[in-house]
Amino acid sequence: MKLGAFSVSLSVKDLTKSKGFYEKLGFTVFAGQMEKNYLIMKNETTLIGLFQGMFPENILTFNPGWDQNATLQEGFDDIRDIQKTLKASKVHFSTEADEATTGPASFMITDPDGNIILVDQHV
Repeated sequence: MKLGAFSVSLSVKDLTKSKGFYEKLGFTVFAGQMEKNYLIMKNETTLIGLFQGMFPENILTFNPGWDQNATLQEGFDDIRDIQKTLKASKVHFSTEADEATTGPASFMITDPDGNIILVDQHV
């Protein structure tokens, strides 16, 4: 199963302060917009999303079809196929991708320790 690019999506209280902190660790803004309350920051191949007021907890995020540079990957596993495989393994979904669609979609699951996992396909 190819889950694509991985990042940690952090729920932050103050986007400006968080941006400054991660810049001290060598991260630079890769994507996102301050005025939309989110930034994606990158240090080499490591991605961290900073999200102010968008969700209550930190989330592990996977992006099928993208590599760590948000470049489209050929031959990626579509999110609906990943979802079908996980359903067959009896994984419980918090939200699901509409299997009658194509293109961008997402679903959410929770691991046994309560960590939320977002699988978010942009292509």
